[in-house]
Amino acid sequence: MEYQGIVFRKELQINEIFSLHYFEYMSDFSFPGESHDFWEFVCVDKGEVLIGAGDKTHVLKRGEIVFHEPNEFHWVRANGSIAPNLIVISFSCQSPLMDFFRGKILHVDDAARGLLAKLITEANLFLEGRLDDPYQTVLVAKQEAPAASGQLIQIYLEELLIYLYRKYKEFSVKQPPESYVGKPDKTMKENTDTETFNRIVEYLNLHLSSRLTIEKICRDNLIGRSQLQKIFQKKSGLGIIEYFSHMKIDAAKQMMRTGKMNFTQISEHLGYTSIHYFSRQFKKMTGMTPSEYTLSIKAMADRKLK
Repeated sequence: MEYQGIVFRKELQINEIFSLHYFEYMSDFSFPGESHDFWEFVCVDKGEVLIGAGDKTHVLKRGEIVFHEPNEFHWVRANGSIAPNLIVISFSCQSPLMDFFRGKILHVDDAARGLLAKLITEANLFLEGRLDDPYQTVLVAKQEAPAASGQLIQIYLEELLIYLYRKYKEFSVKQPPESYVGKPDKTMKENTDTETFNRIVEYLNLHLSSRLTIEKICRDNLIGRSQLQKIFQKKSGLGIIEYFSHMKIDAAKQMMRTGKMNFTQISEHLGYTSIHYFSRQFKKMTGMTPSEYTLSIKAMADRKLK
């Protein structure tokens, strides 16, 4: 039997990324404007801003994304009363598909928001410096960045653009069957919730040594507090912080079983404020102190050897 493969054609490819920011601006923030020979988009995660592109202005609200084509002069400023959170990414792409995005302001749904969250999460792992530094003009990769982290950023950005193109360009003219008009797709909603849950669990795993707050989790994953809590209650029966605490204790158990770190080192590694607080949390969730747990593990191992 003779096999013949297929070569995939890249209809949209990101060549370079020049900036990748998540800004938390003050309510009096104002950027006077600039133009450059590559694409840029601005997405409002919270609040709203006034934007200018060429001779046009628009109030960009939460969940909206605006695209600035190469060499288009653009500016942005807060409205004086709302402190906005913005995602700003600039990149080069020569694909003909990008013509669709010229002058476009689109809505970001849950699927697109999930891709943006993946971008921000991966950027934190991949890039040196802070994502909220407006003066950063040179992107530098971390030496200890996870494998293929930069490639994932490229993939997520390409997927986001393709998703928006297909949603608003290709599929917008297609109508669902009459029997489905106005009826929510419960399967799609369930799949989206599952994807969001898995993505945030992965994020929590990467931050086991941190002292996370609900506010930071929401900000880093571009999700509302009520939606976050609702998904975790449905999927795990726990609140997000309680779930994170269980993950920390499970990690502590694993470290104890390796015997490579003492209790103080484990406590520090997992971001606890003190060994005493760690011990209290451990007993609260396992019913045993760290010492009692270690002894019980050793006792079980001893019994297996007999």
